[in-house]
Amino acid sequence: MSTLFSHGNSASQAYRGAVARGHQSSSWSKLMETWCLWEERSHQRAALRDIADDPHLLADLGLTRDAALDQADKPFWR
Repeated sequence: MSTLFSHGNSASQAYRGAVARGHQSSSWSKLMETWCLWEERSHQRAALRDIADDPHLLADLGLTRDAALDQADKPFWR
């Protein structure tokens, strides 16, 4: 009987390990996805700040200077 229970126990542990590995992989990909999004926002907002004084470029984007600066001043995580 103990053989049966120990076999069931190792199968259960193997399943939990597989689930944990899948979760860990998913967590890392989510972390990388979030980091890439934040990095892109940071670059875009810096670019908006750089063009805030060029009315022609702002007009192309359909933004006012104040709207561009408001966007540029937002933190990258929002």
